[in-house]
Amino acid sequence: MYDYIIGQVTRITPEYIVLEQGGIGYLIITPNPYAFRINDEQQKVYIHMHVREDAQQLYGFKTLEQRELFQKLIQVSGNGPKSALPILASGNPSQVITAIEMEDEAFLVKFPGVGKKTARQMILDLKGKLGSLLDKVELPSGEDELPLFGVNPHKQELEEAMMALSALGYSEKELEKIKPQLQSEEELQTTESYMKYALKLLLKMK
Repeated sequence: MYDYIIGQVTRITPEYIVLEQGGIGYLIITPNPYAFRINDEQQKVYIHMHVREDAQQLYGFKTLEQRELFQKLIQVSGNGPKSALPILASGNPSQVITAIEMEDEAFLVKFPGVGKKTARQMILDLKGKLGSLLDKVELPSGEDELPLFGVNPHKQELEEAMMALSALGYSEKELEKIKPQLQSEEELQTTESYMKYALKLLLKMK
């Protein structure tokens, strides 16, 4: 069982990163791959190993708190890693915890893969058990993150964000609705910041 891996990020895709350590490249699925950077620095990734009959998958997180919330979410009956990842990618786990505590099903069903039945089960299984996370859990922002650009000089970053959101389960129709607003804003420069802003718009839309 892995607790964490320290290595160098050598590849970033919309769904996963590759972390090289000791000559081995670990494929690690993560809520927001673009929160990581490809550089020469050693980075610590906290690991959850998910074992199925047909596969063994590594899920990675920047903090222990993120991993703890992920592990709580996948313990819910009918809720697996595919449903938990978009929730963590939202950049606002504290809102999710609050929604569970307040029994706010309407907020929870906004995430891809979370229907009314799953939202209800999350509340039944987790209410009263996440209080210790409420003040601790938050996804880190990149140091160079800014809020969003008018004439979009960061087309590649925007397209990477759209690909990552699609991988998380958002439909092309949903993404096309928010894309004009992303393109018209004037302060976003990074893929991560596009993703966070887009997720806020998507959650308000439903």
